[in-house]
Amino acid sequence: MPPNTDISHEFDFVSLDGFFRQSDPETNDEDFDYTKHSFGLINRDYDTDKSFDPENLKTQWQRFEYYVSNLNTESPKNVQYKVLFMGRHGEGDHNVAETFYGTPAWDSHWSKLDGNGTVIWADAHLTSIGTSQARAANVFWAKEIQEQKIPFPARYYVSPLYRCLQTANESFGSLNLPKDKPFAPQIKELLRECIGIHTCDRRSTKTYLHSEFPSFAFENGFSEDDLLWRPDVREDVPTHVARLRKLLSDVFEHDESTFVSFTSHSGSITSVLVAIHHRKFALATGSIIPVFVKATKVVSP
Repeated sequence: MPPNTDISHEFDFVSLDGFFRQSDPETNDEDFDYTKHSFGLINRDYDTDKSFDPENLKTQWQRFEYYVSNLNTESPKNVQYKVLFMGRHGEGDHNVAETFYGTPAWDSHWSKLDGNGTVIWADAHLTSIGTSQARAANVFWAKEIQEQKIPFPARYYVSPLYRCLQTANESFGSLNLPKDKPFAPQIKELLRECIGIHTCDRRSTKTYLHSEFPSFAFENGFSEDDLLWRPDVREDVPTHVARLRKLLSDVFEHDESTFVSFTSHSGSITSVLVAIHHRKFALATGSIIPVFVKATKVVSP
């Protein structure tokens, strides 16, 4: 079982359109490059601009940050807003193997093995290309911080699979962050990819992960061994979506941060998009999608 998650309320989640290009049906996810569009933030006015930036001196991100902060200040107690920066891990050895063998052969045979005798893809690591993709994200974050005054994520949540820990470390570890918002990632079991059968999604032990990433904190109740992965059953899509919805409820109930980073997987990000009623938007390895989420706590009658 996953770590005990003390969630006392249910939430209704909805993605707010009109703020990021990725929520626009006209944006093509096959060729969209977040680094060419300031993460996709739309150039637009907000109703808080007159009071916050009457002389039009602030950046788009500064004005958006103020707008979101104002929404949280003025909203009822059962409503809150967060911006989630969801990053997919860089290219992993398993991605290369699936491309090489083809998806049918990968799903039916190769994904069930630890490797092919040359490459190991159980709890897959990044390739050199994957590492470069994560470092490119780091360069872009540094540029946006310097030029656009983009708000720093206040919390960093990471899937426990090795490729995600690598990606988060390469993307954020060397950024010049303020002391009150350091890169202090927490590993969340619920954030991982679809579980079962595929060995690339079977995680390593807690001891090993700690030895490789000693600065990464584990959530309470994180088990030594992977108690969720099974060699004969793979999690279906509705179950995965429910798991990621539970993760969202955990974050919205226990984390007061407004800007939050998730480093995870294509399947996990897809499930979050479903849970918040966002349009489908596929991400290439190493890519990032921000989403603006309104969460309403369901009050029992």
